[in-house]
Formats: sequence, C-alpha cells, structure tokens
Amino acid sequence: MAKCIENPADCEICAVIRFLQAKNIQPADIHRQVCEVYGEGAMSDSMIRRWCRQFESGRDNVHDDKRSGRPSVVTPDLVQQIEVKIRENRRFTITDLVEFFPNVSRKTVHRIVTENLHFRKFFARWVLKNLTPEYKTKRIGSALSFLERYEKDGDEFLTHIVNGDETWVSHVTPESKQQSMQWRHTSPTKKKFKQTLSARKIMCTVFWDHYGVLLLDYRPKGQTINAQVYCDTVQRLRRAIQNKRRGLLNSGVVLLHDNARLHTARQTTALLQQFRWDIMDHPLYSLDLAPSDYHLFLHMKHFLAVKQFHSDAEVETTVNNWLQQQAVDFFDTGIQKLVTRYNKCLDSAGDYVEN
Repeated sequence: MAKCIENPADCEICAVIRFLQAKNIQPADIHRQVCEVYGEGAMSDSMIRRWCRQFESGRDNVHDDKRSGRPSVVTPDLVQQIEVKIRENRRFTITDLVEFFPNVSRKTVHRIVTENLHFRKFFARWVLKNLTPEYKTKRIGSALSFLERYEKDGDEFLTHIVNGDETWVSHVTPESKQQSMQWRHTSPTKKKFKQTLSARKIMCTVFWDHYGVLLLDYRPKGQTINAQVYCDTVQRLRRAIQNKRRGLLNSGVVLLHDNARLHTARQTTALLQQFRWDIMDHPLYSLDLAPSDYHLFLHMKHFLAVKQFHSDAEVETTVNNWLQQQAVDFFDTGIQKLVTRYNKCLDSAGDYVEN
C-alpha cells in the first residue's frame, strides 16, 4: 500500500478535486481517491461535494476566500496580560479578571483563560499533614533507599514485599463524592448530605503481596489491639507465608507496614528480628506510599459504598468474597505502583504524591 501524503495544503486537495471533477468523476469517487492519497482525515465528503458544486458553477480559484469582519480582540498582548494577572493571584474569578479589562467581554476572557492559556480551576487537595522540611527529608531518604534496592534487584525485589495494614469497615459505607457525580445538561437539583459514619464497624487487617492475600484478621469494635495481639497476628502471617509462598521465608521477607505504635513496640520489633525479616522504612504520614491505602483499601471501600450489613459476619463474608474475586494482576499492580510513587516523591522533593 502506497504511503499517504501527510499534511497537504487545502489548495492542493482543491486542485485535485477540480481536476477529477473536470473528468466527470463523481464526488463520492473523488472522496475515496483523496482519502487513498492523503489519508482519511484530509477532507470530509461533504466538503468535497461543496467544492465540486462551486467548480461546476464556474469557480476556478482553488484557494479559500478571505474572511471579512472585525479583527479578533484576542491578541497575544491581551493573552499575556491576563496570564500575568492570574499568576499574581490564582484565586481570581472570571468576574474579578473582567474588572481589569473593561473593554473585553466576560465570554472572551473566559475563552482566553480556558482555551488560550489552558487553565483549569482545581480544589485544594486534602492531605494528612502539612509536611515540614524534616518530614520531607525522611520521605526522600525512604525513596532513595527503595529505589536503590529496586535498581539493584529489579522486579525480583518487589516479589519479596509483604504489605500489611488495618482499616475500619463499617456496616454502612457512604458513597464517595466522586461516585455521586452525574452527567447532566443543567445544574443538578439533587443534594448530597454529609453522612454520619456507622457506629457499628470492625477492624480489618490484611497482609498481602503481589500474588494476593496472605492473611485476613478481623477485630470487632471495642476489642483491644495491642502489641501482643499484633505479634500473634504476625505469627500467623509467618505460617501463612510458609504454606502459601514456598521458599519466601528462606529467600527473605520484606515487610512493609506503617509506624503505628503497636508495629514499632519493643515486643513486635524483637519478634521481627527473630524472624530475620527485612523491615521496609516507611515515613510518618505517608499514606500515599502505602499500597493498602492508595490501592487495596481504596478499591475495597469503593466496592462497599452504599452497601448495608446487619452483622459483622456479613461484613467479613462480603470482604472475603471481594478479595478472592480479584485477579493476580490487581495485587501486582498495587505493588508495582510503589516504583512510580517513590520516583514522584523524589522528583517533588519529598512532597505528597498526586494520583
């Protein structure tokens, strides 16, 4: 198949149309031949038919007619002035900007902001804590440590990571703001009220790796969770790894859990040293670097939204079934994202990672 001619001038195609039309070739056939030579998007069938009618009526000019009317008020100088004003105060509204340019309509100002300057208005993002330079430095250190090891061992390093974390699962989980969004032609009349979280809930602890879930543990509300309880859970995790991931205990487990007090307690630390597990450094206030938070629990809460349960047993059954239904790729993706997220953390000088 011959290579298409790319980016042809309109007058070139019009000359071809005039030539073929003079040979009494039908517009449909002209369109087909133009597409064969110049590509499908070179000129539409309706536009070719319009040119054919004009040539048939006696037109001999293959160039577009010059357009008449007032010159556009959108000049490079005006665009630059509006950009300067926006950068002075990014909270300006269109109404505020119009006051600085009284001779320019509101519609034109809006078009310059959105189409010429490609600005969009974003809400401030909620974060767990305002990161101080000290916290950012620690996050940079964790990122460097992770990425150096990943550069050395590659994806093999990721297969050794076991991630563990806890989350509350309520009997009623409200839908998120994103889930309530709708496509509409007019402003929505539906109101969304802030919902009070269900008082009935259980603590769900999940340990998982890139293959899937290793251990699930549930604790009802009000039951004390201390270092001893966590150590018992870790003991069961070790047996689960031994049964489900043959050879991993010998090749080396890399445990990734946060800095909760029961995770860093002396009793817990002593047990993990006894197991000779490698504890992955995880900085404080870094949910954006925890696979359970940015991946597993995020999707799980999305699934549980607006569902109602009448007992803890119902909650456990639903969560268990959902986890079992997830493909291996789902868990592998969550672990693989650590690489890109640590890279972004390093690039942003330790700041929070955007999705």
